[in-house]
Amino acid sequence: MKVSLYFRKWKCYFSVLTLLFFWGCLLLLVYGKGESFILLNQYHTKWLNDFFIFYTHVGDGFFTLCIVVFLFFYKKKKQALAILLSFLISGLLVQILKNLIISPRPKLFFTSGQYSQFIDGVTLSNNSSFPSGHTASAFAIATVLAVIIQNKNWQLPILIVATLVGYSRIYLAQHFLTDVIVGAFLGIISAIYSVHLVYHTTFTKRSKQKKNTASSDNTLSSTSEAKTV
Repeated sequence: MKVSLYFRKWKCYFSVLTLLFFWGCLLLLVYGKGESFILLNQYHTKWLNDFFIFYTHVGDGFFTLCIVVFLFFYKKKKQALAILLSFLISGLLVQILKNLIISPRPKLFFTSGQYSQFIDGVTLSNNSSFPSGHTASAFAIATVLAVIIQNKNWQLPILIVATLVGYSRIYLAQHFLTDVIVGAFLGIISAIYSVHLVYHTTFTKRSKQKKNTASSDNTLSSTSEAKTV
């Protein structure tokens, strides 16, 4: 699998994505984990609270399932399979890291008075902050869609949708920038691997050949029957 091919072919999506990663990593290097979180969370309003509480569900499994069912309904089986695989692979990677690495969420990380923008009924208080599962799911879906949709004008809007999911996790004080960056990375590599599996592996090519062979056999059989009659 040539990853560089994806970067060349879908230049807009991956170029902006690279800039976002660079900016995020630079912010972490300059300000660190805690300060970067506070810096990104300086502006809170009631309508933004309501918006991000609702919007963060774009990274939920239910949203992914809806997309998969929608694509299956419209006979887009390969696309649906690629999205489903990317969601499952990214979810597995996230859960492995969550269980291996103890990382307190912002509610536990900050001492009393350090940060006061926690939203009642939303903020989690446990040690499974790293990495962000919602962000991984969002970027897994976004990357698959950016790659399989023929119209390149959709690449940037799709990336914005995923990026807002990542930011919503910080805004709602459920994750740090570190969690979001790693979650996004896991989603992207899961998506690229899933697209490769579904579209470019020997297994899928053999399945297609078998389908074509079966179709040819049926055609020959029908022709032979017609001649006999």
